[in-house]
Amino acid sequence: MATWLEAEGTGLERAGDHLRALLLEPGIVRAPGAHNAMAGLLAREAGFEALYVSGAAVTASMGLPDLGILALEELCFIVRSIARATGLPIIVDGDTGYGEALNAMRLVRELEAAGAAALHIEDQVLPKKCGHLNDKTLLPAGQMAAKIAAARKAARHLVVIARTDAAASEGLDGAIRRARLYREAGAEVLFADALTSLDQFKAFVEAAGVPVLANMTEFGRTPLMTAEALERIGVGIVIWPVSSLRIAAFAMEGFYRQLQRDGTTAPQIARMQTRQRLYEVIRYHEYEALDASIVKSVLPVVPGG
Repeated sequence: MATWLEAEGTGLERAGDHLRALLLEPGIVRAPGAHNAMAGLLAREAGFEALYVSGAAVTASMGLPDLGILALEELCFIVRSIARATGLPIIVDGDTGYGEALNAMRLVRELEAAGAAALHIEDQVLPKKCGHLNDKTLLPAGQMAAKIAAARKAARHLVVIARTDAAASEGLDGAIRRARLYREAGAEVLFADALTSLDQFKAFVEAAGVPVLANMTEFGRTPLMTAEALERIGVGIVIWPVSSLRIAAFAMEGFYRQLQRDGTTAPQIARMQTRQRLYEVIRYHEYEALDASIVKSVLPVVPGG
């Protein structure tokens, strides 16, 4: 496989078509969250064929809350870096479309240019909240449908996903009514957030008429379900949006506390990714070999292995 700097192409030119092809294959598309390119590389190495970029994870990694304050350019930078590093189809959290119809159209074009395969737009009013929190304000369904139609009109290959957060305030029936309207407006995949049981997912899948995305975020309203259980009821895509960030943050929290106490990293070496392993993941030596003026690096000999 060529490095990104070589001219064999990345496969990102029609990333949306790649995701559509995965949806046509048997089984559920598993898309773990990747909040940066390193996370994406490790997920790809583990065997995942698609990735998810969460607005909540990106904003948290910037030290900000998920309240719709992430800028478009910031989102595109993250998507671009993950797409460049992994070459995998990426589903992107488009929040409320970054505005109204014209803003949603620009979001589609910018994400396509960044290498994304799909985005979802939700039917909340700014300032928005995580779909698993209380008292969200929703757009009128017709206004959201117009935004979906505009996004679909702008898309060259990007898969447009409509997310509804109506289950908490309008019930499952209300979420289904909205989702059907969004499908008629052009959504290729439907996403009802914060459903509370496998039976609700099953009813939503049966009513959708297009592939359904399920969100398995931790510490929310939705009980954690396996990909296999979701696949059995016909769910097309499952995401774990913030999980990699949660794991990394928990590990870093412990690292910093112990470093403050010990004044050295020596007791924690066994829990670290080695320099050799890092270079394998980022393909350091393959990039280095592209320039004959760079002397091949020899890794330091570490006492005791």
